[in-house]
Amino acid sequence: MTATRTSRAARRPPRHGAAAARPAVFRRAALGAAGLAVLFGVAQFAVWLGGANRLTFPLPSTVLGGVASLARTSAFWSSFGGTITAWAEAMAITIVIGVPAGLLLGSFPAAQAAVTPVIEFLRPVPSVVLVPAILLIVQDPMRTQVVAIVFAAIWPVLINTIYGVRNVDPVAVATLRSFGFGPLSVAGRVALPSAAPFVATGIRIAASVAFVVAVAVELVSTGVTGLGSYATVTESGTTDLTPLLALAVWSGIFGLVINGVFAAADRRAFRWHHALIAQGKGQ
Repeated sequence: MTATRTSRAARRPPRHGAAAARPAVFRRAALGAAGLAVLFGVAQFAVWLGGANRLTFPLPSTVLGGVASLARTSAFWSSFGGTITAWAEAMAITIVIGVPAGLLLGSFPAAQAAVTPVIEFLRPVPSVVLVPAILLIVQDPMRTQVVAIVFAAIWPVLINTIYGVRNVDPVAVATLRSFGFGPLSVAGRVALPSAAPFVATGIRIAASVAFVVAVAVELVSTGVTGLGSYATVTESGTTDLTPLLALAVWSGIFGLVINGVFAAADRRAFRWHHALIAQGKGQ
């Protein structure tokens, strides 16, 4: 009987691609859910045992009740729509600008060397700090929000694209150049397809950064509708932090969903890339 089972297991073909990765994804999701459950239990017990003011330190179960209450509020979903609209527009602009600029800089080392100090100087600057200056130039709160989001989100896309282009197989590049293809043709035929997984990673990181900045700009700006402005209205005139914490939980949920969608699209579009990474880890 044991020999029969062994022979069947030996004849069973190995799983590759999505089939092999699916159990790992479910396992990570289960571990993440377990971690959240433990954190919730510890926080609930700590707040209950501490006996602090329930307005300043509401129980996590009370906050979850606020989360459910917000889900039934039309104004909340309208504010969410405003944030997502600005986020989507800014992400489209970020990709349109960041990917071609990264391909160009990655294809011309001299240009990259000249621009790198500027990138490293501007990249750490918080975009929220620039909101007043951007507002003076743009003269439109909504346009100001989009510009601030693009300023924060473009760096992951630009840097990952440059890195991906710089790590393209030099033999493939030399082969095309030997046939008379110029730098731009090489970038379109070899560099962009090879760098696509790195570009996708940069876009995924930028998507999360863009959502955070969108809410932050709404918190500090007037005339902008979104989750941040909704939080400002909710917080004013009350000492109960439950609605604000519930809004923070929803922001975290939206951030997780955005990252999860982009990560799933990345795994599906670039299975070969992730298979190579898994193979390298297994060796």
